[in-house]
Amino acid sequence: MTSEQKIRALMNRLARLDSASSWSGDLNPVQRSALEYLRDANRFSRSPSHVAEFLGTTRGTMSQTLKALLRKGFVEEVRSEIDKRSISYALTRAGIAVLEEDSVIAVALTRLMDQGVVELESGLRQTLRQALALNGGKSFGQCKSCRYHQTANNGAFCQLLSLPISPEDSEKICIEHEEAAIA
Repeated sequence: MTSEQKIRALMNRLARLDSASSWSGDLNPVQRSALEYLRDANRFSRSPSHVAEFLGTTRGTMSQTLKALLRKGFVEEVRSEIDKRSISYALTRAGIAVLEEDSVIAVALTRLMDQGVVELESGLRQTLRQALALNGGKSFGQCKSCRYHQTANNGAFCQLLSLPISPEDSEKICIEHEEAAIA
């Protein structure tokens, strides 16, 4: 077995362990992943199509997942004030609370030495960048490092959307980012 095959096998095994530990109450792993994405995304990147793109699934599948989360009270719909047909999602208190439990992988990572975590993150980030490039996927990154992010005297501004950005949203995931991909 080559090193690449061993690494892929380890990554797949970790993903399966993480997924298996994501079953909690009436949440399945895909629903938990959608909640985690919504927690980490800025208000401009919370549409069903953005969640689907990030998680590598279809829009239809993600639409059904988000509807299930809505029925369960973990998310709420947010209608665009500009285009009333456009919907995005935000976490409710129940959605935030369900994400407070650490996963098996999160606990295992806390037990690694700091340098090991830094090196692991760097290697995985590079691997993700390459995989996205090969697969034609969009990259996601922090809003504040997006090419459309502009800092002004009275705060931040998104040049793409021509809208102000809160300091909180500047720290969150932005789908339009094109330089660094994050998981």
